[in-house]
Amino acid sequence: MVIMKTPLLDVRSLSTHFFTEDGVVKAVEDVSFEIFEGEILSLVGESGCGKSVTGLSLLRLIPTPPGKIASGEIFFDGRNLLKLEEKEMEKVRGNDISMIFQEPMTSLNPVFTIGDQIMEAIQLHQNPDKKEARKKAIEMLDRVKIPSPEARIDSYPHQLSGGMRQRAMIAMALSCQPKLLIADEPTTALDVTIQAQVLRLMREIQREMRMAVMLITHDLGVVAEIADRVAVMYAGRIVEYGPIETIFGEMRHPYTRGLLESIPQLEDKRKRLNAIPGQVPNPMDLPMGCKFHPRCYLMIEDCKKEEPPLFQVNDNHFSRCIRWKVCCY
Repeated sequence: MVIMKTPLLDVRSLSTHFFTEDGVVKAVEDVSFEIFEGEILSLVGESGCGKSVTGLSLLRLIPTPPGKIASGEIFFDGRNLLKLEEKEMEKVRGNDISMIFQEPMTSLNPVFTIGDQIMEAIQLHQNPDKKEARKKAIEMLDRVKIPSPEARIDSYPHQLSGGMRQRAMIAMALSCQPKLLIADEPTTALDVTIQAQVLRLMREIQREMRMAVMLITHDLGVVAEIADRVAVMYAGRIVEYGPIETIFGEMRHPYTRGLLESIPQLEDKRKRLNAIPGQVPNPMDLPMGCKFHPRCYLMIEDCKKEEPPLFQVNDNHFSRCIRWKVCCY
């Protein structure tokens, strides 16, 4: 539920490029979106479409070289993050903005206990003594529903199940009560039952803390479960953007329709899945015009000539398709 009119995060024309020996990879190109306090916005798309690079760009974690935020502005709580000195940015990371990654074993340090790693984040940003930091770490483990948190705080990552490790990552990310949480495929490595538990937990804590969330995923089932608004990405660009009900019920881009039709339908087991033909284009060899046109069933010659802008379908729904008026009907 959106509870303020001024966006907490306002991303304007963000472009992030990687400069390689083979050429320039335009991983994110001219991306704009907003996130409000208390809202969950989901970035959706196939692997390689620029979702994770967008998330890392917000925290200025793009490896340089070869990467570089080529242009754009990222306003968070009224400040342009791209103008901050690195020391100021370090105060933002983990404190005002936290990030959860999809594979906890690559993010958690295997030689330190779960408690040590949560306490480190608390002590870095809030300066409590060790006893107080440990108490708060136990409270966070309890909050994410890890059983026996007083004992689990001294466990190493390999001693926890996948679901418990992901909960520990959530506890670490939320330990400083951030205003914005970036969750990058937070349930991909988990089985379906644990996925549902983790999603319910994230939604519950998000509402309790009135926190904004940017959920990065390729799974539209996850989006339907948790998101308020959706930004669909393709080849580094946002191709459709709007409220969850509109995107699922009145989509106006052929790529969004393709993603939705590729979701298995349990109520109709006989229904054939419609895969999107072809593959996401090589970011160093993007087609002219609309980047989706080689895979699009609505393609006409004009689609090949010029890349379309984001057309405004209504007050809060946008589509990057010149045929949006006839799309998906």
